Amino acid sequence: MAVKKTKYKMPEQDPKERIKNFNEVPYGYDKKTAIEEAKRCLQCKKKPCTEGCPVGIDIPDFINSIANGDFDKAAEIIKAKNNLPAVCGRVCPYENQCEGMCTVKKISVYSEPVAIGRLERFIADYERNKGAKIPKKSKSTGKKVAIAGSGPAGLTCAGDLAKMGHGVTIFEALHAPGGVLMYGIPEFRLPKEIVNAEVDYIKKLGVEINYDVVIGKTITVDELMEEYDAIFIGTGAGLPRWLRIPGENLDGVYSANEYLTRINMMRAYDFPNYDTPIKIGKIVATFGAGNVAMDCARTSLRSGAEKSYIIYRRSENEMPARLEEIHHAKEEGVIFKFLTNPVKFIGDDKGILKEGVFIKMKLGEPDESGRRRPIPIKDSEFKMKIDTAIVAIGQNPNPLIPKTVNGLKIGKHGNIITDEDGRTNIPGIFAGGDIATGAATVILAMGAGKRAAVAIDKYLKSKK
Repeated sequence: MAVKKTKYKMPEQDPKERIKNFNEVPYGYDKKTAIEEAKRCLQCKKKPCTEGCPVGIDIPDFINSIANGDFDKAAEIIKAKNNLPAVCGRVCPYENQCEGMCTVKKISVYSEPVAIGRLERFIADYERNKGAKIPKKSKSTGKKVAIAGSGPAGLTCAGDLAKMGHGVTIFEALHAPGGVLMYGIPEFRLPKEIVNAEVDYIKKLGVEINYDVVIGKTITVDELMEEYDAIFIGTGAGLPRWLRIPGENLDGVYSANEYLTRINMMRAYDFPNYDTPIKIGKIVATFGAGNVAMDCARTSLRSGAEKSYIIYRRSENEMPARLEEIHHAKEEGVIFKFLTNPVKFIGDDKGILKEGVFIKMKLGEPDESGRRRPIPIKDSEFKMKIDTAIVAIGQNPNPLIPKTVNGLKIGKHGNIITDEDGRTNIPGIFAGGDIATGAATVILAMGAGKRAAVAIDKYLKSKK
């Protein structure tokens, strides 16, 4: 039987309606569509899609279960490897990972891969609505592990260690769990109720979470080592990068971190029902072209901006954001200005941003990232009125813990140096996710958390 060449479409909100709200954009598959999409899978024996999954889900098996209508079995297969499937089914860059390896995609230039991400989301939502099944845990080992940070790396590591029988306590600096899942990704892409449900599952495995604890300030890693048998550091990349141009300290210039935290976690878009004020101008310019930049640009429209620009110094071909996010941004009216770079910001006599000075760029030879290097075009400067600027050009690792752990080996960018399994140069201290690699994806942080959990388990057993 011939395989359908294209994915079954996932219904979603109309662009004209969704820019007026923060509700999730895609609605997800229904049962019938999920089964039909699952039947597109060729059930390859070599399972290249599984090789492309950072957490190693047995993808053909869970898809086969969907095709047979056994959704409970599909959930069991996914949960064997992934503690946060509802998150991954929404924000994972599967087009570059599992779906990028899909054999169906290689049948012809017109073929699309099996919609693995959409199917994972379907099963995760099915299980959540039914009630998540809590797996049996190993017998208690009597060992205790402290986890710094409740983002995707910390939650994954904690969940796996708890299933192995270890006592696990997460220490979170903020007042709510989830890390970047909670403060960094907008509601319309990852609803907070989804994050809370995934965290509840981790708690039901026996993991304890302590909030408002800033490790490095409230308590140090060295002090934790006196009480715990091992520590995993997964505090992410919370230090914004700046453009380093004149006027960046004007009122109206935000880092993406601050802007998204105020909007997402503190619900500034719903002021005064939530008492977090935020200034959203009529003309918003977001600098950068990754997923975070798309989030900022799309959020600004929902928050009242009349125009929302993406300013990017390279061309559209070099944009690192997911194609789906770019597509949604274009549908919603985000304006893209390519081969453009800011020179300075100009404010009024009260120090409030009123316009930017930009320069046009051209592309030269590839740089160390493999993308063509942007080069300024002489005498091409121009001005443009903007009253809000959001800098979304990346983040560096959170510096607090690396600076407060005696003897911990740190890289030149402030990242904690580890081996592939998360071991640092200090026995008993492990790290993973953005704190070790710099800003990356949710699923890569989860993969790091899984590898570290295995390494921590081995370390704790060796201490016997």
